[in-house]
Amino acid sequence: MQQSPIRHYLQFKDFSADDYAWIFQRAAQIKRKFKAYEKYHPLADRTLAMIFEKASTRTRVSFEAGMYQLGGTVLNLTTGDSQLGRAEPIEDSARVISRMVDVVMIRTFGQDRIERFAEFSRVPVINGLTNEFHPCQILADIFTFLEHRGLGDDGLPDLARLAGRTVAWVGDGNNMANTWLQAAALLGFTVHISTPSGYEIDPVTAGVQAGQGYRVFQDPMEACRGADLVTTDVWTSMGYEDENEARRTAFADWRVDAEMMAAAQPDALFMHCLPAHRGEEVDADVIDGPQSVVWDEAENRMHVQKALLEFLLLGRVQ
Repeated sequence: MQQSPIRHYLQFKDFSADDYAWIFQRAAQIKRKFKAYEKYHPLADRTLAMIFEKASTRTRVSFEAGMYQLGGTVLNLTTGDSQLGRAEPIEDSARVISRMVDVVMIRTFGQDRIERFAEFSRVPVINGLTNEFHPCQILADIFTFLEHRGLGDDGLPDLARLAGRTVAWVGDGNNMANTWLQAAALLGFTVHISTPSGYEIDPVTAGVQAGQGYRVFQDPMEACRGADLVTTDVWTSMGYEDENEARRTAFADWRVDAEMMAAAQPDALFMHCLPAHRGEEVDADVIDGPQSVVWDEAENRMHVQKALLEFLLLGRVQ
């Protein structure tokens, strides 16, 4: 077993394409063990601290269940029951918490907060979501796409099969869009981005070069044309609730419907990171239709995160 140095997972580009090829294959293998009720406890006696400054359902359940399934234990911290909510410097919290646990997952607001924590942490830190990035979700999304459209002859995910593929992002230029852009630049596929005016992606914030791995479309229908995957998110992300009514008006033409899916490839998949608002960012007949893989996508958060935890703590397990 090769022991890895301390690494953090704060945004998608923190890992190489080779790292992702390994993680996706490990996720498939670990998922098979789970489905076969095969006990696998490589993280026995290891502890994950989960810090929530933003509320969560899928992030908490997937990390907590996954860590227990790997034989570890979990601590759940919120700003209401820790010093994080009482103005203790992030740097001090990092120094203390990282002396008592083996890995930390943080779901917070600005990316600067998690980067400051990681700088002073003695253990790996994972981004469970920030305003700027959501790498664990895109990790699950790509794994799900490979399960359905990119398995190799050995039945395991083959990252090379992403080459030449197109992902259509319809909606807000948010943390999900930013992370898709990083993934495309790193893994060699293309993202078609279509957002309403005033909600565009910012390449600087996304951490990519302008035009690298993506194309921008004013018309969401054109963004979907020929796509292998169509994906979206809520119109109003957490923390932007005051903009809800303005966003409903601005995003009215960016609802993913059957016509958009018909413009994509005949075997195109639909994904949504959830929670979904049927009749807003997506029609019910799309998210509940035959091309939707959102429930596989949601479950796969747990499986890819188990592979991620194993990778960060143990390196490349043979």
